[in-house]
Amino acid sequence: MTDTPWWHPDRHADRRPALLARNRIRRALGAWLDDQGFTEVDPAQLQTSPGNETHLHAFATDLVAPDLSRRGLYLHTSPEFAMKKLLAAGETRIAAFSHVFRNREGGPRHAVEFTMLEWYRVGEDYSTLMDDCAAMLAVAARAAGGDSLRHGEVICDPFALPERLTVAEAFDRHAGIDLLATIPHEGEPDRDALAAQMGDVRFAPDDTWSDLMSRVLSEKVEPHLGHGRATILDRYPAPEAALARRATDPREAERFELYACGVELANGFGELTDPDEQRRRFVAEMEEKARRYGERYPIDEGLLAALAHMPPASGIALGFDRLVMLATAAPHVGMVQWTPPGG
Repeated sequence: MTDTPWWHPDRHADRRPALLARNRIRRALGAWLDDQGFTEVDPAQLQTSPGNETHLHAFATDLVAPDLSRRGLYLHTSPEFAMKKLLAAGETRIAAFSHVFRNREGGPRHAVEFTMLEWYRVGEDYSTLMDDCAAMLAVAARAAGGDSLRHGEVICDPFALPERLTVAEAFDRHAGIDLLATIPHEGEPDRDALAAQMGDVRFAPDDTWSDLMSRVLSEKVEPHLGHGRATILDRYPAPEAALARRATDPREAERFELYACGVELANGFGELTDPDEQRRRFVAEMEEKARRYGERYPIDEGLLAALAHMPPASGIALGFDRLVMLATAAPHVGMVQWTPPGG
């Protein structure tokens, strides 16, 4: 990255074509969602809980009432909780382009503030979201005026049918690891059994099974995904899917991720609607967060109450800035944000 600020006229002139493409992609995706019968909603960014996943880090603030009393709130890391409450309220097909906030982020593919496109389908299987993803890649490429997605030297055809493989298949193919053999049908996954298969992937003595799985995924698997055509990485291990329904094999869950050019673009679920099970998972995630980072976020009791009224649904979140980055071959996500955060 250059030291020249983004607002310098010369640098803005270099960035402007990608920014105009961003606008075209936004309009094209909005039109596609409208044609599909989605209602666009605008969830509030200030929430009781920013999300309850171990490795998501939020921005906290205080709401000061007219009587000067204070209440802690957070900038959301995703519009998910608010949108699920809308499903409980009776909405059946909704989408949102939301600014979301994640602390401790940074690098070519990450920003502490970015735009997330999130959408939900009531009464439809999560595989339908995979079809949505394939269609959106083509829509974005056309709007950008190109015929490929690119990140560095890696190219992906946005019009080709995505490859679909399970996480277990990907671990076997790219890392030589039998992942499901480390996950019992009941009880905790076997950290030592996974560690014994990791070869040259380095890890720390206090790393959990989840940490080891993430290391292998990032070092051995992700770099190979989405080359030539997009990859749908399906059926994540159940311990890695706190918000998803279990699959036919209880060791797996109805969760998938979309990759293009080795870049993760979207994360989709067959949504969990059992409030008791969701509470157990949230509590476990926050216990691990407290152990690792010395902090925890409150559980949104309103969400748990809403889940009892929420119909079966599938939902997905897509990193809009990353999609624009690939569609315009921009080297850094900040190149496709009109005003990068913190600048």
